[in-house]
Parts: sequence; C-alpha cells; structure tokens
Amino acid sequence: MDNTFGEKSRQNFRIEIENKNTIIKEITDFDLEQTLECGQCFRFYKQDEEDYVVVAFNKLLHIKQSGNQLIFFNTEKPDVENIWIPYFDLERDYNEIKSFLLKKDSKLEEAIKEKWGIRILNQEFYETLISFIISQNKQIPHIKQLVRRISEEYGEYLGEVNGERYYSFPDVKTLGTITEEAFREMKTGFRAPYLYDAAQKLATGVISMETLKGLNENETRDKLISIKGVGEKVANCVMLFSLGFREAFPVDVWIKRAMIHFYLAPDVSLNKIRVFGREKFGELAGLAQQYLFYYARENNIPFLGICLGMQTAVIEFARNVLGYEGANSSEID
Repeated sequence: MDNTFGEKSRQNFRIEIENKNTIIKEITDFDLEQTLECGQCFRFYKQDEEDYVVVAFNKLLHIKQSGNQLIFFNTEKPDVENIWIPYFDLERDYNEIKSFLLKKDSKLEEAIKEKWGIRILNQEFYETLISFIISQNKQIPHIKQLVRRISEEYGEYLGEVNGERYYSFPDVKTLGTITEEAFREMKTGFRAPYLYDAAQKLATGVISMETLKGLNENETRDKLISIKGVGEKVANCVMLFSLGFREAFPVDVWIKRAMIHFYLAPDVSLNKIRVFGREKFGELAGLAQQYLFYYARENNIPFLGICLGMQTAVIEFARNVLGYEGANSSEID
C-alpha cells in the first residue's frame, strides 16, 4: 500500500514549544485551508482565516497557519510528532511530487500552481469509509453535518473550542451497535442500509486494516466494493485518503469535468477516465486527481457534454418551434 515516493526527513522544519502550544516552523509546500477544504475530509471547522478545529484519531485539534508556521494550540509535542505530522503528511517532499507530475504532463501546471499547498491526509480507515459512503450525492456541508451527528450521538466528548463542543467518531465496536433504523433517524436517507452493512462488516472484522493488509490495489478495491453501496469512486477515495494507495484515482463529476476540459472527449465513461488517469499519472495518480478535483470545483469548470447537449436542444427549439430555420450556435451565443 503506502508508497514512499517523496518521503524526507523531519530536518526540513523545526518544532518548538511556546507556552502550551507546539509550533512547526519553516514548513513548505503546505496550505492548511487548501488541504482541509479540498474535499478529502469532513471533520474540520473553520474558525477564521487559516484557523481551524480538526477532529481525527479521537483527538481534538485547534490549528492555525501563519505564513510558514503551523501553531498547534494546547497540543503536546509527542501528539504533534506521532499523530498530526503523519496525519497532514508533513514529512513527504511535495516539491518533488509536483515536479514529478509536471514532468508527466505540463497541463497540470495551472492546477498545481493554483492549488500548490494541497497534501493528501492520512486518515483513519473506518471513519473514512463511513464518511465517503455518506458522501454519495451530497454536498460537503451536508456530509459534515451527518458525520458530526453520528459523532455526537455515538462518539465520546473531546472538549470545547470557542464555545463549541466536539466529539470523537465512534469506534468500530460502537458502530456495530447502530441499527439501520437508527441510521435513518439521523437523516442518512438511502445510505442507511449501506452504512449498516459497512458498520456490521467493520464490527465483525470482515473488513478491517488486517483483512486488507498485503492486498494489492485491485484486490483492495474489490474487497471494499463487496460492501453494499460501495462503488469504484467511494472505494478509490477510501484507498487514497486512508490506505496509502497514492495511485488510486477517484472519479466524480468534478474530475470528469476536469479530464474533459484538459484531455478527453465529452462522452467518455467514468471507468475509462479512471483507467486513463491511472495510466497517465502512474504511482501518483491520486495526487494528480486531487489537484484537478479542487481546481475544477473552485473554478466551476462546466461539463462540456451538458453544455453541448443544452446548446443543441436550444438550436432545435429555435429551428422547429420558433421558425428560425438558420439558427446555429453562433446565433444562440
């Protein structure tokens, strides 16, 4: 699983203690907002510019970025070293990664230049699985709301930041006690049976880090897809964001738009896009995907297939209903 491309020693930044805060200084190729807001996680809560609360690994973190400094408020150095540096992937050389991807394809330059500070988080497997099952046909604010609701109902109290109370995500044993009806009552809709099936497989050990250990990319994907309601996109997200498969290439509407915008024809299938991305970007396809995804979403790149379809329909309406026999795309524009 977790390839070691771009890994480096911690000597590239310094860790200092000031009062009760731990501070990482001289951090490079990292932007806190871009990393948290790029669609890969759902337990972050913005307090101010570059100032967030993050919940992960049963820990509550208040973190702020100021230039090339990261301030971990009221956090001891061992937690920063053992939990948060790995979580934010801070020991990996992203300058090397970006150079590698640009050599693969210069078309990525615009996306990488704009979203230069993204890093792929190393999240807890079971929470990532549940979260991305929830994510199907949902906007990020609603996903965050549902994950928080599950945490408040079944997790443990972690503390307060700025008057807000925060709870851990329930462990696999607790997840196994949640009924399908209880998932429905938390407004998860059609995902309730999927969440129940995943929770049962996690609680009984049918799906776990242990059962996935040693499996290759395709075997891991197949194992995850055995969970009810988990398809290629969710499986690839889980693999990329929690299992270390940097080559996994999740495809959703934004990636389809980006790939059509930069590379492909409008009628290409999602599976062909995934195969194309995996082959084009190789062992770091997942990182290329994240730059493209965030760039497409933030710049609201349109889906050319829809645009062409709508344009054709308008032209036909103009010709056949309104009687403008010579109507064409230039007139409609």
